[in-house]
Amino acid sequence: MRGKRKIAAISAAATLALGGLAACGGDGDDSGSGDGGDGSVYYLNFKPEQEEAWKDVAAAYEEETGVNVKIVTAASGTYQQVLKTELAKSDGPTLFNINGPVGYQTWQDYTLDVTDEEFTQHLSDPTMAVTGEDDRIYGVPFATEGYGIIYNDAIMQQYFETDGAKASSVDEINNFDVLKAVTDDMQAKKDDLGINGVFAATSLAPGEEWRFQTHLANYPVFYEFRDEGVDDSADLKGTYGDNYQDILDLYLTNSTIDPKLTSSATVTDSMAELALGQAAMVQNGNWGWSQISEVSGNTVAEEDIHFLPIYMGVEGEEEAGIAIGTENFLSVNSQASEADQQASIDFANWLFTTENGTKMASEDLGFIAPFDTFTDLAPSDPLGKEVVEYMNNDDLYTVNWVFTVFPSQDYKNGLGELLAQYAAGNSEWSDVIDFMTDQWNAEKAAAN
Repeated sequence: MRGKRKIAAISAAATLALGGLAACGGDGDDSGSGDGGDGSVYYLNFKPEQEEAWKDVAAAYEEETGVNVKIVTAASGTYQQVLKTELAKSDGPTLFNINGPVGYQTWQDYTLDVTDEEFTQHLSDPTMAVTGEDDRIYGVPFATEGYGIIYNDAIMQQYFETDGAKASSVDEINNFDVLKAVTDDMQAKKDDLGINGVFAATSLAPGEEWRFQTHLANYPVFYEFRDEGVDDSADLKGTYGDNYQDILDLYLTNSTIDPKLTSSATVTDSMAELALGQAAMVQNGNWGWSQISEVSGNTVAEEDIHFLPIYMGVEGEEEAGIAIGTENFLSVNSQASEADQQASIDFANWLFTTENGTKMASEDLGFIAPFDTFTDLAPSDPLGKEVVEYMNNDDLYTVNWVFTVFPSQDYKNGLGELLAQYAAGNSEWSDVIDFMTDQWNAEKAAAN
Protein backbone atom coordinates (compact mmCIF):
# COMPACT_ATOMS: atom_id res chain seq x y z
CA MET A 1 0.00 0.00 0.00
CA ARG A 2 1.28 3.43 -0.84
CA GLY A 3 0.56 6.87 0.59
CA LYS A 4 -1.48 9.87 -0.52
CA ARG A 5 -1.38 13.62 -0.40
CA LYS A 6 -3.72 16.14 1.20
CA ILE A 7 -5.41 18.48 -1.28
CA ALA A 8 -5.70 22.06 -0.16
CA ALA A 9 -7.99 22.84 -3.04
CA ILE A 10 -8.76 20.49 -5.88
CA SER A 11 -8.39 22.31 -9.18
CA ALA A 12 -11.41 23.13 -11.28
CA ALA A 13 -12.48 19.55 -11.47
CA ALA A 14 -15.66 17.80 -10.79
CA THR A 15 -17.54 14.66 -9.84
CA LEU A 16 -21.17 14.70 -8.73
CA ALA A 17 -23.11 17.27 -6.73
CA LEU A 18 -26.58 17.92 -5.30
CA GLY A 19 -28.51 20.70 -3.60
CA GLY A 20 -30.90 20.84 -0.70
CA LEU A 21 -32.60 22.19 2.42
CA ALA A 22 -32.70 20.02 5.55
CA ALA A 23 -35.36 17.33 5.45
CA CYS A 24 -35.85 14.83 8.24
CA GLY A 25 -32.52 14.08 9.88
CA GLY A 26 -31.47 10.76 11.25
CA ASP A 27 -31.50 11.27 15.02
CA GLY A 28 -34.68 13.24 15.48
CA ASP A 29 -32.85 16.44 16.39
CA ASP A 30 -31.90 17.51 12.87
CA SER A 31 -35.19 16.91 11.10
CA GLY A 32 -36.23 19.69 8.79
CA SER A 33 -39.53 20.86 7.43
CA GLY A 34 -38.96 19.31 3.99
CA ASP A 35 -41.20 22.04 2.61
CA GLY A 36 -40.86 21.02 -1.03
CA GLY A 37 -44.63 21.19 -1.30
CA ASP A 38 -45.86 18.93 -4.08
CA GLY A 39 -42.48 18.94 -5.74
CA SER A 40 -40.49 15.89 -6.72
CA VAL A 41 -36.88 15.13 -7.62
CA TYR A 42 -35.46 13.79 -10.89
CA TYR A 43 -31.71 13.17 -10.80
CA LEU A 44 -29.86 12.34 -14.02
CA ASN A 45 -27.01 10.13 -12.85
CA PHE A 46 -23.61 10.26 -14.54
CA LYS A 47 -22.10 6.99 -13.31
CA PRO A 48 -23.72 3.69 -14.42
CA GLU A 49 -21.78 1.78 -11.77
CA GLN A 50 -23.59 3.76 -9.04
CA GLU A 51 -27.11 3.35 -10.39
CA GLU A 52 -28.31 0.78 -7.85
CA ALA A 53 -26.81 2.69 -4.94
CA TRP A 54 -28.58 5.88 -6.08
CA LYS A 55 -31.85 4.00 -6.27
CA ASP A 56 -31.34 2.77 -2.71
CA VAL A 57 -30.72 6.35 -1.58
CA ALA A 58 -33.84 7.54 -3.40
CA ALA A 59 -35.96 4.81 -1.80
CA ALA A 60 -34.68 5.65 1.67
CA TYR A 61 -35.40 9.34 1.20
CA GLU A 62 -38.89 8.67 -0.13
CA GLU A 63 -39.65 6.40 2.82
CA GLU A 64 -38.41 9.05 5.25
CA THR A 65 -40.06 12.10 3.70
CA GLY A 66 -42.72 10.91 1.28
CA VAL A 67 -41.05 12.84 -1.56
CA ASN A 68 -40.60 10.97 -4.83
CA VAL A 69 -37.05 10.80 -6.18
CA LYS A 70 -36.56 9.45 -9.71
CA ILE A 71 -33.12 8.24 -10.75
CA VAL A 72 -32.28 7.99 -14.45
CA THR A 73 -28.82 6.83 -15.50
CA ALA A 74 -27.19 7.78 -18.79
CA ALA A 75 -25.23 5.04 -20.54
CA SER A 76 -21.46 5.34 -20.39
CA GLY A 77 -20.17 8.09 -22.66
CA THR A 78 -23.63 9.50 -23.47
CA TYR A 79 -24.29 11.86 -20.56
CA GLN A 80 -23.99 15.15 -22.44
CA GLN A 81 -26.32 14.05 -25.22
CA VAL A 82 -28.85 12.56 -22.80
CA LEU A 83 -28.72 15.73 -20.70
CA LYS A 84 -29.35 17.87 -23.77
CA THR A 85 -32.38 15.76 -24.69
CA GLU A 86 -33.79 15.59 -21.17
CA LEU A 87 -33.38 19.28 -20.35
CA ALA A 88 -35.42 20.12 -23.43
CA LYS A 89 -38.41 18.37 -21.86
CA SER A 90 -40.95 20.09 -19.63
CA ASP A 91 -40.38 17.39 -17.00
CA GLY A 92 -36.60 17.27 -17.35
CA PRO A 93 -34.05 16.59 -14.62
CA THR A 94 -34.30 18.79 -11.53
CA LEU A 95 -30.75 17.77 -10.55
CA PHE A 96 -27.92 17.11 -13.00
CA ASN A 97 -24.13 17.23 -13.32
CA ILE A 98 -21.97 19.79 -15.08
CA ASN A 99 -18.37 19.02 -15.93
CA GLY A 100 -16.67 21.95 -14.24
CA PRO A 101 -16.26 25.43 -15.73
CA VAL A 102 -16.45 24.15 -19.32
CA GLY A 103 -19.73 22.41 -18.55
CA TYR A 104 -21.08 25.54 -16.89
CA GLN A 105 -20.50 27.53 -20.08
CA THR A 106 -22.70 25.02 -21.91
CA TRP A 107 -25.49 24.67 -19.34
CA GLN A 108 -25.50 28.01 -17.51
CA ASP A 109 -29.04 28.80 -18.69
CA TYR A 110 -30.24 25.79 -16.70
CA THR A 111 -28.25 26.22 -13.48
CA LEU A 112 -29.80 27.72 -10.36
CA ASP A 113 -27.87 29.95 -7.97
CA VAL A 114 -27.34 27.72 -4.91
CA THR A 115 -24.82 29.91 -3.10
CA ASP A 116 -26.93 30.34 0.02
CA GLU A 117 -28.34 26.82 0.30
CA GLU A 118 -27.53 24.80 3.40
CA PHE A 119 -25.51 22.05 1.75
CA THR A 120 -23.42 24.61 -0.15
CA GLN A 121 -22.62 26.37 3.11
CA HIS A 122 -21.10 23.13 4.41
CA LEU A 123 -18.48 22.84 1.65
CA SER A 124 -15.06 22.31 3.21
CA ASP A 125 -13.52 24.47 0.49
CA PRO A 126 -15.99 26.74 -1.35
CA THR A 127 -13.34 27.53 -3.98
CA MET A 128 -13.92 24.03 -5.37
CA ALA A 129 -17.39 25.06 -6.53
CA VAL A 130 -18.23 26.25 -10.04
CA THR A 131 -19.07 29.94 -10.07
CA GLY A 132 -20.35 32.36 -12.68
CA GLU A 133 -19.07 35.80 -13.56
CA ASP A 134 -21.11 37.12 -10.63
CA ASP A 135 -19.09 34.88 -8.26
CA ARG A 136 -22.26 33.03 -7.29
CA ILE A 137 -22.23 29.21 -7.04
CA TYR A 138 -24.00 27.22 -9.76
CA GLY A 139 -22.28 23.83 -9.45
CA VAL A 140 -21.38 22.05 -6.20
CA PRO A 141 -18.80 19.24 -6.00
CA PHE A 142 -19.96 16.31 -3.97
CA ALA A 143 -17.36 13.56 -4.20
CA THR A 144 -13.59 13.55 -4.16
CA GLU A 145 -12.29 10.56 -6.09
CA GLY A 146 -8.99 9.03 -7.08
CA TYR A 147 -7.68 6.80 -9.83
CA GLY A 148 -4.50 4.96 -10.63
CA ILE A 149 -3.46 1.38 -11.39
CA ILE A 150 -5.53 -1.05 -9.32
CA TYR A 151 -3.67 -4.28 -8.62
CA ASN A 152 -4.40 -7.67 -7.09
CA ASP A 153 -1.74 -8.14 -4.45
CA ALA A 154 -2.22 -11.92 -4.33
CA ILE A 155 -0.96 -12.16 -7.92
CA MET A 156 1.82 -9.65 -7.25
CA GLN A 157 3.08 -11.65 -4.26
CA GLN A 158 3.05 -14.78 -6.40
CA TYR A 159 5.15 -12.97 -9.00
CA PHE A 160 7.69 -11.70 -6.45
CA GLU A 161 8.44 -15.33 -5.56
CA THR A 162 9.36 -16.27 -9.15
CA ASP A 163 12.94 -16.72 -10.28
CA GLY A 164 14.43 -13.52 -11.65
CA ALA A 165 11.57 -11.27 -10.52
CA LYS A 166 12.37 -7.64 -11.32
CA ALA A 167 11.20 -6.46 -7.88
CA SER A 168 10.63 -8.04 -4.49
CA SER A 169 7.72 -5.85 -3.38
CA VAL A 170 5.23 -3.32 -4.74
CA ASP A 171 7.06 -0.58 -2.83
CA GLU A 172 9.96 -0.97 -5.28
CA ILE A 173 7.66 -0.06 -8.20
CA ASN A 174 7.94 3.71 -8.01
CA ASN A 175 8.75 4.83 -11.54
CA PHE A 176 8.04 3.85 -15.12
CA ASP A 177 11.27 1.93 -15.70
CA VAL A 178 10.58 -0.44 -12.80
CA LEU A 179 6.89 -0.72 -13.72
CA LYS A 180 7.84 -1.68 -17.27
CA ALA A 181 10.48 -4.18 -16.17
CA VAL A 182 8.05 -5.85 -13.77
CA THR A 183 5.06 -5.98 -16.11
CA ASP A 184 7.13 -7.13 -19.09
CA ASP A 185 8.47 -9.98 -16.95
CA MET A 186 5.03 -10.82 -15.58
CA GLN A 187 3.65 -10.99 -19.11
CA ALA A 188 6.39 -13.43 -20.06
CA LYS A 189 5.45 -15.53 -17.01
CA LYS A 190 1.67 -15.16 -17.39
CA ASP A 191 1.07 -18.89 -17.79
CA ASP A 192 2.96 -19.62 -14.57
CA LEU A 193 0.98 -16.89 -12.81
CA GLY A 194 -2.32 -18.24 -14.13
CA ILE A 195 -3.34 -14.99 -15.84
CA ASN A 196 -4.19 -14.06 -19.42
CA GLY A 197 -2.21 -10.85 -19.21
CA VAL A 198 -0.88 -8.33 -16.71
CA PHE A 199 -3.26 -5.51 -17.61
CA ALA A 200 -6.96 -6.00 -18.14
CA ALA A 201 -8.28 -5.01 -21.57
CA THR A 202 -7.82 -1.41 -22.64
CA SER A 203 -11.43 -0.44 -23.39
CA LEU A 204 -11.47 1.77 -26.48
CA ALA A 205 -14.99 1.03 -27.73
CA PRO A 206 -16.96 4.23 -28.46
CA GLY A 207 -18.34 5.56 -25.18
CA GLU A 208 -16.07 3.25 -23.16
CA GLU A 209 -12.72 4.91 -23.79
CA TRP A 210 -12.92 7.54 -21.03
CA ARG A 211 -10.21 5.85 -18.95
CA PHE A 212 -7.70 6.66 -21.68
CA GLN A 213 -8.94 9.72 -23.62
CA THR A 214 -9.71 11.53 -20.37
CA HIS A 215 -8.10 9.94 -17.30
CA LEU A 216 -4.82 8.85 -18.89
CA ALA A 217 -4.69 11.94 -21.12
CA ASN A 218 -4.89 13.97 -17.91
CA TYR A 219 -1.30 13.01 -17.13
CA PRO A 220 0.62 14.65 -20.00
CA VAL A 221 -1.57 17.75 -19.65
CA PHE A 222 -1.09 17.90 -15.86
CA TYR A 223 2.69 17.73 -16.16
CA GLU A 224 2.79 20.34 -18.93
CA PHE A 225 0.60 22.68 -16.86
CA ARG A 226 2.80 22.05 -13.81
CA ASP A 227 5.93 22.98 -15.75
CA GLU A 228 4.30 26.21 -16.94
CA GLY A 229 2.67 27.06 -13.62
CA VAL A 230 -0.86 27.31 -15.08
CA ASP A 231 -4.28 25.76 -14.50
CA ASP A 232 -5.34 26.03 -18.15
CA SER A 233 -3.78 27.02 -21.44
CA ALA A 234 -4.86 28.09 -24.91
CA ASP A 235 -1.62 26.65 -26.30
CA LEU A 236 -1.09 22.95 -25.55
CA LYS A 237 2.37 21.89 -26.74
CA GLY A 238 2.26 18.14 -26.12
CA THR A 239 5.50 18.19 -24.12
CA TYR A 240 4.78 14.82 -22.55
CA GLY A 241 3.27 13.15 -25.60
CA ASP A 242 5.99 10.48 -25.71
CA ASN A 243 5.35 9.63 -22.07
CA TYR A 244 1.64 9.25 -22.81
CA GLN A 245 2.55 6.81 -25.57
CA ASP A 246 4.90 4.84 -23.31
CA ILE A 247 2.31 4.08 -20.65
CA LEU A 248 -0.43 3.31 -23.19
CA ASP A 249 1.92 0.97 -25.06
CA LEU A 250 2.69 -0.78 -21.78
CA TYR A 251 -1.02 -1.42 -21.25
CA LEU A 252 -1.48 -2.63 -24.83
CA THR A 253 1.51 -4.97 -25.06
CA ASN A 254 1.11 -6.56 -21.62
CA SER A 255 -2.63 -7.11 -21.92
CA THR A 256 -5.17 -9.90 -21.80
CA ILE A 257 -6.21 -9.15 -25.40
CA ASP A 258 -4.64 -8.31 -28.74
CA PRO A 259 -4.41 -4.51 -29.19
CA LYS A 260 -6.48 -4.84 -32.37
CA LEU A 261 -9.45 -5.92 -30.23
CA THR A 262 -9.48 -2.89 -27.96
CA SER A 263 -12.01 -1.00 -30.10
CA SER A 264 -14.67 -3.52 -29.02
CA ALA A 265 -13.61 -3.90 -25.37
CA THR A 266 -15.75 -2.33 -22.63
CA VAL A 267 -15.01 -1.18 -19.09
CA THR A 268 -17.22 -4.01 -17.83
CA ASP A 269 -15.07 -6.51 -19.72
CA SER A 270 -11.94 -5.03 -18.23
CA MET A 271 -13.14 -5.01 -14.63
CA ALA A 272 -14.47 -8.56 -14.94
CA GLU A 273 -11.03 -9.75 -16.06
CA LEU A 274 -9.47 -8.38 -12.88
CA ALA A 275 -12.30 -9.73 -10.72
CA LEU A 276 -11.96 -13.23 -12.15
CA GLY A 277 -8.19 -13.33 -11.67
CA GLN A 278 -7.46 -13.18 -15.39
CA ALA A 279 -5.40 -9.96 -15.01
CA ALA A 280 -3.23 -8.53 -12.26
CA MET A 281 -3.76 -4.82 -12.91
CA VAL A 282 -6.23 -2.36 -14.39
CA GLN A 283 -6.33 1.42 -14.64
CA ASN A 284 -9.45 2.72 -12.91
CA GLY A 285 -10.71 4.64 -9.88
CA ASN A 286 -11.95 3.96 -6.38
CA TRP A 287 -15.48 3.46 -7.77
CA GLY A 288 -14.10 0.28 -9.35
CA TRP A 289 -14.32 -1.77 -6.16
CA SER A 290 -18.05 -2.23 -6.58
CA GLN A 291 -17.46 -3.38 -10.15
CA ILE A 292 -14.92 -5.93 -8.93
CA SER A 293 -16.72 -7.22 -5.85
CA GLU A 294 -20.08 -7.65 -7.56
CA VAL A 295 -18.82 -9.77 -10.46
CA SER A 296 -20.23 -13.28 -10.26
CA GLY A 297 -17.36 -15.63 -9.48
CA ASN A 298 -15.10 -12.85 -8.16
CA THR A 299 -11.84 -14.32 -6.86
CA VAL A 300 -10.26 -11.13 -5.50
CA ALA A 301 -10.18 -10.68 -1.74
CA GLU A 302 -10.90 -7.21 -0.39
CA GLU A 303 -7.56 -7.09 1.42
CA ASP A 304 -5.70 -7.74 -1.87
CA ILE A 305 -7.03 -4.72 -3.77
CA HIS A 306 -4.72 -1.69 -3.77
CA PHE A 307 -3.68 1.35 -5.80
CA LEU A 308 -0.39 1.98 -7.56
CA PRO A 309 0.26 5.45 -9.02
CA ILE A 310 0.41 5.75 -12.81
CA TYR A 311 4.02 6.21 -13.87
CA MET A 312 5.02 7.42 -17.32
CA GLY A 313 8.71 8.29 -17.09
CA VAL A 314 8.52 11.86 -15.79
CA GLU A 315 11.47 13.11 -13.76
CA GLY A 316 10.78 12.91 -10.04
CA GLU A 317 7.70 10.72 -10.39
CA GLU A 318 8.93 8.58 -7.51
CA GLU A 319 7.20 11.21 -5.36
CA ALA A 320 3.90 11.00 -7.22
CA GLY A 321 0.66 9.81 -5.67
CA ILE A 322 -2.50 8.84 -7.51
CA ALA A 323 -4.70 11.27 -9.45
CA ILE A 324 -7.22 12.90 -7.11
CA GLY A 325 -9.96 15.36 -7.91
CA THR A 326 -13.61 15.81 -8.65
CA GLU A 327 -15.17 15.56 -12.06
CA ASN A 328 -18.80 16.55 -11.85
CA PHE A 329 -20.70 19.24 -9.99
CA LEU A 330 -24.32 19.10 -9.00
CA SER A 331 -26.64 21.74 -10.39
CA VAL A 332 -30.30 22.44 -9.74
CA ASN A 333 -32.39 23.05 -12.86
CA SER A 334 -33.28 26.74 -12.88
CA GLN A 335 -36.08 26.06 -15.38
CA ALA A 336 -37.83 23.45 -13.22
CA SER A 337 -40.89 24.50 -11.20
CA GLU A 338 -40.22 26.21 -7.90
CA ALA A 339 -41.74 23.23 -6.09
CA ASP A 340 -39.36 20.81 -7.85
CA GLN A 341 -36.41 23.12 -7.26
CA GLN A 342 -37.20 23.21 -3.55
CA ALA A 343 -37.73 19.46 -3.41
CA SER A 344 -34.34 18.97 -5.06
CA ILE A 345 -32.64 21.35 -2.65
CA ASP A 346 -34.28 19.55 0.27
CA PHE A 347 -32.97 16.24 -1.05
CA ALA A 348 -29.43 17.55 -1.40
CA ASN A 349 -29.50 19.04 2.07
CA TRP A 350 -30.65 15.71 3.44
CA LEU A 351 -27.92 13.81 1.60
CA PHE A 352 -25.08 16.11 2.60
CA THR A 353 -26.03 17.47 6.02
CA THR A 354 -28.15 14.93 7.95
CA GLU A 355 -27.10 11.82 9.81
CA ASN A 356 -29.05 9.40 7.64
CA GLY A 357 -28.15 11.12 4.38
CA THR A 358 -24.42 11.45 4.99
CA LYS A 359 -24.25 7.84 6.16
CA MET A 360 -25.78 6.62 2.90
CA ALA A 361 -23.61 8.97 0.83
CA SER A 362 -20.51 7.58 2.50
CA GLU A 363 -21.40 3.90 2.81
CA ASP A 364 -23.75 3.22 -0.13
CA LEU A 365 -22.47 5.70 -2.70
CA GLY A 366 -18.89 5.52 -1.42
CA PHE A 367 -18.45 9.30 -1.47
CA ILE A 368 -15.43 11.00 0.01
CA ALA A 369 -17.55 14.11 0.18
CA PRO A 370 -15.98 17.60 0.44
CA PHE A 371 -18.34 18.82 3.19
CA ASP A 372 -17.57 19.48 6.85
CA THR A 373 -20.48 17.18 7.74
CA PHE A 374 -18.40 14.19 6.58
CA THR A 375 -15.40 14.79 8.86
CA ASP A 376 -16.00 11.65 10.93
CA LEU A 377 -17.15 9.49 8.02
CA ALA A 378 -14.67 7.27 6.22
CA PRO A 379 -15.30 5.15 3.13
CA SER A 380 -15.76 1.48 3.87
CA ASP A 381 -14.39 0.10 0.60
CA PRO A 382 -10.67 -0.66 0.24
CA LEU A 383 -9.97 1.72 -2.64
CA GLY A 384 -11.86 4.59 -1.01
CA LYS A 385 -9.76 4.12 2.10
CA GLU A 386 -6.60 4.34 0.03
CA VAL A 387 -7.74 7.57 -1.64
CA VAL A 388 -8.03 9.11 1.84
CA GLU A 389 -4.56 7.84 2.73
CA TYR A 390 -3.05 9.36 -0.41
CA MET A 391 -4.85 12.63 0.29
CA ASN A 392 -3.23 12.79 3.72
CA ASN A 393 0.29 11.80 2.71
CA ASP A 394 2.31 15.00 2.50
CA ASP A 395 5.36 13.12 1.22
CA LEU A 396 3.74 12.60 -2.19
CA TYR A 397 2.38 15.12 -4.67
CA THR A 398 -1.10 14.70 -6.06
CA VAL A 399 -1.75 14.49 -9.79
CA ASN A 400 -4.65 16.93 -10.03
CA TRP A 401 -7.61 16.34 -12.31
CA VAL A 402 -7.10 18.92 -15.05
CA PHE A 403 -9.29 17.19 -17.62
CA THR A 404 -12.16 19.41 -16.52
CA VAL A 405 -10.59 22.12 -18.71
CA PHE A 406 -10.38 19.86 -21.77
CA PRO A 407 -12.13 21.87 -24.51
CA SER A 408 -15.21 19.70 -25.08
CA GLN A 409 -16.68 16.21 -25.10
CA ASP A 410 -16.22 16.16 -28.87
CA TYR A 411 -12.52 16.77 -28.29
CA LYS A 412 -12.28 13.78 -25.94
CA ASN A 413 -14.32 11.61 -28.32
CA GLY A 414 -12.03 12.51 -31.21
CA LEU A 415 -8.99 11.68 -29.14
CA GLY A 416 -10.55 8.35 -28.18
CA GLU A 417 -11.19 7.47 -31.81
CA LEU A 418 -7.55 8.11 -32.67
CA LEU A 419 -6.35 6.07 -29.70
CA ALA A 420 -8.42 3.14 -30.99
CA GLN A 421 -6.97 3.56 -34.47
CA TYR A 422 -3.46 3.69 -33.02
CA ALA A 423 -4.02 0.55 -30.95
CA ALA A 424 -5.29 -1.27 -34.04
CA GLY A 425 -2.20 -0.21 -36.00
CA ASN A 426 -4.14 2.02 -38.38
CA SER A 427 -2.57 5.35 -37.42
CA GLU A 428 0.70 6.74 -36.08
CA TRP A 429 1.21 8.15 -32.60
CA SER A 430 2.04 11.49 -34.22
CA ASP A 431 -1.58 11.60 -35.45
CA VAL A 432 -2.77 11.31 -31.85
CA ILE A 433 -0.53 14.11 -30.58
CA ASP A 434 -1.23 16.37 -33.58
CA PHE A 435 -4.94 16.07 -32.88
CA MET A 436 -4.47 16.45 -29.14
CA THR A 437 -2.61 19.76 -29.53
CA ASP A 438 -4.04 21.26 -32.73
CA GLN A 439 -7.67 20.57 -31.86
CA TRP A 440 -7.14 21.77 -28.29
CA ASN A 441 -5.66 25.05 -29.50
CA ALA A 442 -8.36 25.55 -32.14
CA GLU A 443 -11.24 24.93 -29.72
CA LYS A 444 -9.70 27.10 -27.01
CA ALA A 445 -9.22 29.93 -29.52
CA ALA A 446 -12.84 29.61 -30.69
CA ALA A 447 -14.09 29.64 -27.10
CA ASN A 448 -12.18 32.84 -26.38
